[in-house]
Amino acid sequence: MQLALLLALIFTLSTVSRAQIEVHETSNLKTYIVHVNRPEGRILAESEDLESWYHSFMPPTTMSSEEKPRMIYSYRNVMSGFAARLTQEELRAVQQKNGFVSAHPERILHPQTTHTPKFLGLQQQMGFWKDSNFGKGIIIGMLDSGATAGHPSFSGAGIPPPPPKWKGRCEANVSACNNKLIGARSFNAAKAMLGEKADSPFDDDGHGTHTASTAAGAFVDNAEVLGNAKGTASGMAPYAHLAIYKVCVLDDCPESDILAGLDAAVDDGVDVISISLGEDEPLPFFNDTIAVGSFAAIQKGIFVSCSAGNFGPFDGSLVNGAPWILTVGASTIDRTIAATAKLGNGEDLESESVFQPPSFPPTLLPLVYAGKNGQQDSAFCANGSLNGNDFKGKVVLCERGGGIARIDKGTEVKRAGGAAMILMNDEINGFSILADVHVLPATQVSYDAGVKIKAYINSTATPTATILFKGTIIGNSQAPAITSFSSRGPNLASPGILKPDIIGPGVNILAAWPFPPDNITSSKPNFNIISGTSMSCPHLSGIVALLKSSHPNWSPAAIKSAIMTSANQLNLGGKPIVDETLAPADFFATGSGHVNPSKANDPGLVYDIQPDDYIPYLCGLGYSDKEVGILAHRPIKCSETSSIPEGQLNYPSFTAVLGSSQTFTRTVTNVGEEDSSYVVEVSAPDGVDVKVKPDKLYFSKANQKEMYSVTFSRIGSGKNTGEYVQGYLTWVSTKHTVRSPISVKFA
Repeated sequence: MQLALLLALIFTLSTVSRAQIEVHETSNLKTYIVHVNRPEGRILAESEDLESWYHSFMPPTTMSSEEKPRMIYSYRNVMSGFAARLTQEELRAVQQKNGFVSAHPERILHPQTTHTPKFLGLQQQMGFWKDSNFGKGIIIGMLDSGATAGHPSFSGAGIPPPPPKWKGRCEANVSACNNKLIGARSFNAAKAMLGEKADSPFDDDGHGTHTASTAAGAFVDNAEVLGNAKGTASGMAPYAHLAIYKVCVLDDCPESDILAGLDAAVDDGVDVISISLGEDEPLPFFNDTIAVGSFAAIQKGIFVSCSAGNFGPFDGSLVNGAPWILTVGASTIDRTIAATAKLGNGEDLESESVFQPPSFPPTLLPLVYAGKNGQQDSAFCANGSLNGNDFKGKVVLCERGGGIARIDKGTEVKRAGGAAMILMNDEINGFSILADVHVLPATQVSYDAGVKIKAYINSTATPTATILFKGTIIGNSQAPAITSFSSRGPNLASPGILKPDIIGPGVNILAAWPFPPDNITSSKPNFNIISGTSMSCPHLSGIVALLKSSHPNWSPAAIKSAIMTSANQLNLGGKPIVDETLAPADFFATGSGHVNPSKANDPGLVYDIQPDDYIPYLCGLGYSDKEVGILAHRPIKCSETSSIPEGQLNYPSFTAVLGSSQTFTRTVTNVGEEDSSYVVEVSAPDGVDVKVKPDKLYFSKANQKEMYSVTFSRIGSGKNTGEYVQGYLTWVSTKHTVRSPISVKFA
């Protein structure tokens, strides 16, 4: 079966302009940024003329030929002025010149990445990001559509050679690889069977370039998309190495190619495998290519991170749910690329769009609903559905859905002569908004806003509207929020294991791209903003690289536990994380919560699992010896193995189906202070009694293990069969909080 690439759109930016001019060694000299007017009545045609004008502000004392030039930079495009090293007395002389505007001592700015590192609490100059050496020495294998060699996100500058264990290779032009992009291989069995030349491992789609740079892209200054989300782009592990395994051509990712890519990655010596791919529906693990291949990887100590799927918000839509995989859902960040749909009745409806043409007038234009003829195709702005002269020069309201891509709807509006498009969500997507690179002035609004627009159109004979483009805004206190497309549990392949494990940034993410998003070639590096669990997965893959760099002896399960038990449950506003309905999201959407990299670096306790520990669990799923053997990669006899129920696996979360009481045991390993103690705190699910024995844990040394049991019992009779409730079990010390979600279904 062929796997569909879970495109849909990760990644993002805050405003940055990098200024790193060194202060002069002499204490009397400082570097100043000096703003001046252009000379009145003169046109400076040549750069030499402009520089001469700037030099006219410099006092004679700065003109000595015996020292380095005091003027460091003369700016032609970004500002009118210059940077110079001056004494206080010299600065006062400059200030007396006609045409002087202002001056200030140079400030040292730091990269404010395409915003997700900052949003996740990672700071370049201090803390976990710096202490982890930005993932230096860790190799991340990307199974995707390739990567774009030569993009500055894949520059090897300042990155040491890969470790001696690396056995991979670069199948393309060897010069295309470097200390960042250390390997690039392509797997395309279909072409090989036809005797055709193998594909280049480099990206002709964009998805692989985006995910690879999200995980481990280098620092790139002045990144942007169509003038928005400006800043310094970087991946989560900017000093880690990337090994590219191209297993997809456009949207097609055959199982044989994926297995070949996984096989090569394990053999080559990667530390982390990132897979933003998945089946269309959950399968038994022994029949799931990614589950099978990833089990082999974790047997070699290789961590595997996968996207949860883009099939939300429907329950049971999650894929890649094996417990040895980190299953990642998608959430928003606090940056919006804002636009406002302004109606003729004075109402302003907040929305987003990447394409923000400055020439689009703020004046109100006629507003029309695309589906006014009663045809569903027209309402969806399907190709060829908008005919006649009814749309020329107007703002057209289109509905989301109908199997038609959002940007394609704008293409139809543009074909029909529309001046702009307002795209309203369908009810299922609610308040989840995506920022797109549209082909005409356009913006996307929530379902609630769309209903208001329809009502307004029906209330007047002459409805009008326009779109006000507001650019990049940082600080949405409602972030992170679950996005509608993020697939949900329960985990149908193994209902006793709560999935997803974690959520991370996956909406409107800025990262590297092979070609200009607007198809207009420029000299700037190409970036694009897209969304999907495909984007959240590499965020976690990069964070895993940081944790492996910081804790090289931790097992994949220990790293996963650290990420899960330290996750955030609240948004930036201090309120519970919400979903696309603006209601608090449940565990089938959030899993353990939103990733907190710095806290994951020091979790206190971890729930460790060795590869062989999964065998009794697999037997307990009712798999045959043969089916378990497919996953274990060796003969297995479940009759000789003590099978366990799903809830007994040493997982960092709890799932129970309650008729009669159930008791599970867990073993925690101390990775914190040698002498420490923990007390249990339980937020019991409604209608459930939770008893923990013992209720205190004591540790005298590092890596000490302690066991406890948890009994879940039903209380009262007010709950209906099939109803879910949730709560938490938390171990608390003076320094650490180790939280596990509890999900209970009443039988």
